Amino acid sequence: MVLRFLLLLGGLLRATKPAPRCETGQETLGQCQTVQKAKCVDIALSSCTDVAYTQMVYPNFLDQKSREVIEYSSEYLLISVLHNLLQGECNPDLRLLGCSVLAPQCQKDKAIKPCRHVCENLKKNCLPAFDAIDMAWPYFLDCDRFFAGEEEGCFDPLEKLRGEVDAEEDLPSDLPATFIQFKHHSYSQMVSTLKKTASKCSHIATTYSIGRSFEGKDLFVIEFSTKPGHHELLKPEFKYIGNMHGNEVVGKELLIYLAQYLCSEYLLGNPRIQALINNTRIHLLPSLNPDGYELAAEEGAGYNGWVIGRQTAQNLDLNRNFPDLTSEAYRRAGIRGARLDHIPIPQSYWWGKVAPETKAVMKWLRSIPFVLSASLHGGELVVTYPYDYSRHPMEEKMFSPTPDEKVFKMLAKAYADAHPVISDRSELRCGGNFVKRGGIINGAEWYSFTGGMADFNYLHTNCFEVTVEVGCEKFPLEEELFAIWHENKGALLNYMEMVHRGIKGIVSDKFGNPIKNARISVRGIQHDVTTAADGDYWRLLPPGTFIISAQAPGYSRVMKRVTIPTRMKQAGRVDFVLRPAEAWPNKLLRRSMEDAYDPHDPLELFDPHAQHGQPQARGGSSPGREKPWWWSYFSSLDLHKPLWLLKQR
Repeated sequence: MVLRFLLLLGGLLRATKPAPRCETGQETLGQCQTVQKAKCVDIALSSCTDVAYTQMVYPNFLDQKSREVIEYSSEYLLISVLHNLLQGECNPDLRLLGCSVLAPQCQKDKAIKPCRHVCENLKKNCLPAFDAIDMAWPYFLDCDRFFAGEEEGCFDPLEKLRGEVDAEEDLPSDLPATFIQFKHHSYSQMVSTLKKTASKCSHIATTYSIGRSFEGKDLFVIEFSTKPGHHELLKPEFKYIGNMHGNEVVGKELLIYLAQYLCSEYLLGNPRIQALINNTRIHLLPSLNPDGYELAAEEGAGYNGWVIGRQTAQNLDLNRNFPDLTSEAYRRAGIRGARLDHIPIPQSYWWGKVAPETKAVMKWLRSIPFVLSASLHGGELVVTYPYDYSRHPMEEKMFSPTPDEKVFKMLAKAYADAHPVISDRSELRCGGNFVKRGGIINGAEWYSFTGGMADFNYLHTNCFEVTVEVGCEKFPLEEELFAIWHENKGALLNYMEMVHRGIKGIVSDKFGNPIKNARISVRGIQHDVTTAADGDYWRLLPPGTFIISAQAPGYSRVMKRVTIPTRMKQAGRVDFVLRPAEAWPNKLLRRSMEDAYDPHDPLELFDPHAQHGQPQARGGSSPGREKPWWWSYFSSLDLHKPLWLLKQR
């Protein structure tokens, strides 16, 4: 009886206990939820430990009140696997953005919302990646719902990816305009130097990013032109790329120094530099592999190993990661009428692992009509040129020339002959093995490999690219950098000037309208170039007499005889006016011209931070299939599967 009374009394006391006081915004359907006092705690979520802050708050913006609840949620699982689903694209950006909602920054026991503009920019760039794998944009990344405007005191969850920290130390303000600091630059110091240089020469320079590395670092380019950011009619496009292998750092530093040199010398009125920039659009990409560079830099200057830092964060060698178009070129070589240029990327290529850095370069090549390029490497002292892949795959060292062998030898010699060490006849030095060859060699004759960037440039685009091995030390000491710069400065300038060799012109119809993608052919050379959007073209050629023709679908071919004098240093102007044709004579050529880029090519979806997704056979939802391929990632969630990721039909 006493026990029954006590139980009854306890029930009455609980029934008469005052309801928790509702704070503003806490009422839900007329009821009130218990208020959990917010408190800053250290971040313990393994997928969010690398955010730019150290403390978070419970509950988070999704009202998840503990670490356990978050870790077993579909939202947390999604940000943990997104890098796999999107093959590295848009990450770590998306993961850090998700962490800003699931593990919100905490200051003085108050959650700080991430900035709305960051969310909106990322969604704009990355939504095509979600579309490509048939996935809806995650609800918890709703830019209006969980993010705030700058006027509300938001924070940028991607700030650590911007490259603004660890900037160069302040230098005296009275330094001469020509001052260059010959040092090794960290990633953030490189970005800072490039931006300062562009700001100093803002009328002729700008910086931009072609995309992001696997770990989220911008692949920064500095451009020099009289109209930065724009292609100008008949002005050729040139590029240098450095640090493709992260542990080969000399090329990166040379391009940082070159940027500063071009800026200061232009301002000082150097006639050679002014002529170069006034007549050329120049793009310098100092570091294509900033993730690998960071690993090599941990070993420090003087490290000359062949492994650490060479590859990307995905363990990919970028100079083996491009499509193998050389094998297709060899197959086509024996087919009458087939062209060895603008070969499309095979669909099978996308089934393998393609680095975001590789895709960024390929998209870059399609967006700008590059004419000439060089990739700067380290470990030897020699200039190599395509093909890099042997005509016979089993032959590791076999001379394998392109149809433009004479052009490539002319280009390679332009760098080698202007380099005082490469042109030195001594065999008892770095690069001495190549003295009898004049410091240049066909790539496949040196050693054969497939998937190289130089072969891809030549066979997929109009661009001619050589590879310059700028020294036997991959990561030299800082005190050696000044001498290395002076050895390469003249060669770097001389090679850039080679973009003006050969011929250039405009292809138009009889009304003066430019004709895009017209083919410029040279008799005896089984490799064409095509016109850009404004109908302009550039065809690198050595001195000599050539029969040049221009043709386009629906127009009659026009031919001209052209002689290029030996001493001619500027491209000769050769224009073509095409007239309509009644019938197209060469069906094979017409098909190759119209289908140069497959409209279903996954690269077309790259934006440039987004990813094409898995190939459709593996990635898309096929008819009769209830769930897309990625649904299996969430099989362990039972009742909490993310139905919000399924697109509404």
